Amino acid sequence: MSNKQMHINVNILSSGSHGASWRSPLGNPLGYIQIEHYQRIAQIAERGKLDAVFLADALAIAFDPKTNPSWALDPAVIVAGMAAATRRIGFIATASTTFSHPYNIARTFSSLDHVSHGRVGWNVVTTYDERAAGNFGARNLPKHADRYARAAEFVDVVQALWDSWEDDALVLDRAAGRFADPAKIHAINHNRAHFSVTGPLQIPRSPQGRPVLVQAGSSEQGRDLAARYAEAVFSVQQDLDEAKAYYADVKRRAAAYGRDPAAISILPGLFVIVAATEAEARQRRKALDELAGEDSLLARFAGQLGLDAAELDLDRPFPEKLLAQVENYMGTRGFVEATLSLARNQALTVRDIIASGGGAHRLVVGSPRQIADTMEHWVNEGAADGFNIMCDVFPSGLESFVDLVVPELQQRGLFRREYSGSTLREHYALPRPPSAFAGESLPARPDESNNGLWEVAL
Repeated sequence: MSNKQMHINVNILSSGSHGASWRSPLGNPLGYIQIEHYQRIAQIAERGKLDAVFLADALAIAFDPKTNPSWALDPAVIVAGMAAATRRIGFIATASTTFSHPYNIARTFSSLDHVSHGRVGWNVVTTYDERAAGNFGARNLPKHADRYARAAEFVDVVQALWDSWEDDALVLDRAAGRFADPAKIHAINHNRAHFSVTGPLQIPRSPQGRPVLVQAGSSEQGRDLAARYAEAVFSVQQDLDEAKAYYADVKRRAAAYGRDPAAISILPGLFVIVAATEAEARQRRKALDELAGEDSLLARFAGQLGLDAAELDLDRPFPEKLLAQVENYMGTRGFVEATLSLARNQALTVRDIIASGGGAHRLVVGSPRQIADTMEHWVNEGAADGFNIMCDVFPSGLESFVDLVVPELQQRGLFRREYSGSTLREHYALPRPPSAFAGESLPARPDESNNGLWEVAL
């Protein structure tokens, strides 16, 4: 048994991760547009001493709004609301590098870090949904490689802007009328392939110095971006050996960039349905499946892969002729690869694949001991540093996890009993990074084109 402390985030997907969550008597069909819904979830997560609440996002309406809620509210707005209702829990919000600008993202997340007193992280995504392009005046998404090249430069700019105020730039000398020291507020003068940004940011350096960087890519470029920048990685694997290979690969790449691999937490998604006994948990899952109906579950599974449900038979293996079509689908690579891993096994029926999580995140149904066993096993086997958990229905599914599974993990010495710090960086045992401009407050001359702010080339 290992005493390694795992990290646990809860990933909020509207009213729950099960397709029937909004229809369940335990669910809230309007929760996805109600700040009180998110605040309640954050408060439960904080009671369980979880590291953070994770907010995914999409830039287009749900594929089938007839049957599924969309991501609706801006994650930044949700985070601000949750932060006002909590004291210690962290927040990780998603924002796209393909349809945003670095200055806006730097300002938004620095603002959130200030108002939350240092509890914010940014999940860096490049957007995979082709439909989003039309919402931003484009006909098509840029090519995958181009999106990731832009993302890498985007993160460089954002980090430079976060650093553009040195930690002691604020003087606040009321008697002398001196608010800040201009020599410690730096133009970044970034000018490369994708962006030209002068800076500095208009906000002083935030409590964490830099909000925590999170990444969720599974492609070659996604793994490389994670290894280069991320401090936590949201991964998608169902098979233990594949998870171990992913874990080792990202850590190896991080070391190649001169980073400490231990400073990056790999957090696979884990969809949990838990009750006091295994029988009760399975009954809960069965009731939700029956509420959704087989046709709805199949349609949702097919839609995630860009397929027509009529091409699939629940009680037959995944058609081999469709494997290439799924391989080339412009969906998120993590989900595609997780599905292909299962679909190539002709001993599994489509029903079996859906029962294991639908080709997306791994689904575990059982008692608190069973859920804790699988979590501990993956951490001990070098497949995870913790998990992004998803619950069938909010808030009751999270309450069950917090009240039943968390105490089991605590008893095993695998999870904190109390927060030891107040910032998200402290939850992840990450140091507060110094400003890249520290010690650069005495350059040769002021850059007069930037209102007397001192210029430092990056």
